[in-house]
Amino acid sequence: MPQKILEVRWHGRGGQGAVTAATILAKAAISEGKWAQAFPAFGPERRGAPLQAFTRISDSPITIRSEVYQPDIIVVLDPTLPKTVDVKSGLKAEGVAVFNSVKKPADVKNELKIGGKVATVNATKIAIETLGKPITNTAILGAFVKAVNIVKIDSIIDATKEIFSGDAGTKNANAIKRAYEETNVEG
Repeated sequence: MPQKILEVRWHGRGGQGAVTAATILAKAAISEGKWAQAFPAFGPERRGAPLQAFTRISDSPITIRSEVYQPDIIVVLDPTLPKTVDVKSGLKAEGVAVFNSVKKPADVKNELKIGGKVATVNATKIAIETLGKPITNTAILGAFVKAVNIVKIDSIIDATKEIFSGDAGTKNANAIKRAYEETNVEG
């Protein structure tokens, strides 16, 4: 029987925390007894430049060591990226797309011609209001948890607090919870 691996591709810009979000998701999965890996695609990236990060989650050891080319899930941290990057490239027909967007899921689904489930949340607004800056990674994790039933929100919050201590951990946990509540899902 072939191994079932859930593959996530993160799209963001340098400085938005896509690599950290991929890592937090992997830590949360591992804390629940799953196998996981998280890694970035590095090149000449700089602050503000488009980049990708990846997470894989499985119930058994993961031996693949390549980028994710046919993701089950895409997560887009910057709402301007779909204008310049083909964020849905390789997304499986039944795949899930999680977007930082003020648009309704149906509008994103129609614009980008996505066949599977789409979730949207205004992660930028949440990040500014809870963190004081437009770093959308933890807010988008709240949307991810609502759209994809692979890890519990408490596991995401605990993994976040391992990375961000004290007041920063509390603020990021609040961003996750608020985004979870404000996320719209369709499909």
